[in-house]
Amino acid sequence: MAEQSPQVFLVGAGPGHPGLLTLRAVECLAQADLVVYDRLVPPRLLDHAPADAERLCVADLPGGHTERYPHVQNVLIEAARAGKRVVRLKGGDPFLFGRGGEEAEALRQAGIAFEVVPGVTAALAAGAFAGIPLTQRSHASAVALVTGHEDPAKPESGVDWAALARFPGTLAIYMGITRLGLIVQALLENGRAPDTPAAVIRWAATGAEETVESSLADLPKTVAEEGLSPPAVAIIGPVARLRAQLAWFEQRPLIGKHVLSTRPRAQAAELAARLEQEGAVTHIEPVIDIKEPADWGPVERALQNLGRFNWLVFTSANGVQAFLGRLKHVGLDLRALGKSKLAAIGPGTAEALRAFHLKPDLVPLEYRSESLALALKEPARGQRVLLVRADRGREVLREELQAVADVEQIAAYAQVELDLQGSAVIDELRQGKIDYVTLTSSNIARALLRALDAESRAQIVSGRVRLVSISPVTSAAIKEMGLPVAAEATVYTTTGVVEALIGLAKKDNA
Repeated sequence: MAEQSPQVFLVGAGPGHPGLLTLRAVECLAQADLVVYDRLVPPRLLDHAPADAERLCVADLPGGHTERYPHVQNVLIEAARAGKRVVRLKGGDPFLFGRGGEEAEALRQAGIAFEVVPGVTAALAAGAFAGIPLTQRSHASAVALVTGHEDPAKPESGVDWAALARFPGTLAIYMGITRLGLIVQALLENGRAPDTPAAVIRWAATGAEETVESSLADLPKTVAEEGLSPPAVAIIGPVARLRAQLAWFEQRPLIGKHVLSTRPRAQAAELAARLEQEGAVTHIEPVIDIKEPADWGPVERALQNLGRFNWLVFTSANGVQAFLGRLKHVGLDLRALGKSKLAAIGPGTAEALRAFHLKPDLVPLEYRSESLALALKEPARGQRVLLVRADRGREVLREELQAVADVEQIAAYAQVELDLQGSAVIDELRQGKIDYVTLTSSNIARALLRALDAESRAQIVSGRVRLVSISPVTSAAIKEMGLPVAAEATVYTTTGVVEALIGLAKKDNA
């Protein structure tokens, strides 16, 4: 009898950094009908699932933390029996202090086939990002991963603290912050040296990471003084001393800064990843969505008659993807472009063309409509030009080119403003919990700023929340709305935005 294909995937989400999700985890999420995820799983990881996949946070199930797990197991079993592909997305590794074993047992007893996808566990990430190697030839050749969630003083404790006090290596203690005093007391009473180097890492591998260093004896006092609270991992042993030489992540320029990306969700991941690489805590709240045009007729007529145009001019990557993606629908392929030359407003649009194996003939030195119009005026003089753009935006390119060429303009996609009422991220902005907001187009800037209430605007006017613009055109739109621009990119790309943001953060920190 053939073995049953897995219906449930117990997937490790890693410690919090979206880049630490495994490739196999991404593959599983991409096929999910239902994702059941832990409360601490980064929301951005859910974007790997199909848009129409159901998403369920375990915190929304009945009961407290302990009582909730039978409900989790029932959801997995019932969904699998209904024919759904289920991803149970668990923080860290599913089989390490995450009840993954219990969920696997419940699935096996119910006759549900499953697969376990390992994840990067918190201790590994905490050590790596804090600059503390858990093993090092001169200091430790063994590691003990220990739960601190139970009381070390209780007679029936499943953890042998006396043995751990004598353990000749590194102790990595999970979920132990609320019992740290008792844990340290147990280790000291059983012979661990009071001057043993130790560290506690909170929110490991995220932009919110904080690390406290101390001797073992002083660790509870130091953690209390610094106000560290869960989630955190304690690392105890001589290796903690190496942080002085090897710390790297917490030195990143945007560490601890909360940055809001307002780009459409499909495009936000690239910017968010760049920001996270520099240490930021990213929040994604799209203010516009990219939709199909209300009428494909003009696009399809243009595609059927591409031979009429000498130049195809694209003002965004969205326009490239929408326009060329429609070729197949009308029964054509890239050969329909014939000898038409291609112009792109900037490197992002040029890269979108290259994804279709097309090399742009013209990209202006400055990535804005005025520069593209100026660069095209002579090459396109007396020729037929097709402008491919959104259903709204500035008309400067068409107006400038019409003076020298025969110009036709079509909307290959629509920009739709989203309703931000009730948004948790906007509420954080209102409370001043967001440090910086990135605005990557004038349309995005206007859509966001129109949605802000008086409290949110006050946070921006006061300088508590700072706006970072991609270009002078976007800055002008912000200023028209009566708000200040804290920084503007000198190169009008997302890379330029990140560089401007880093420069601003360094000034703010000086």
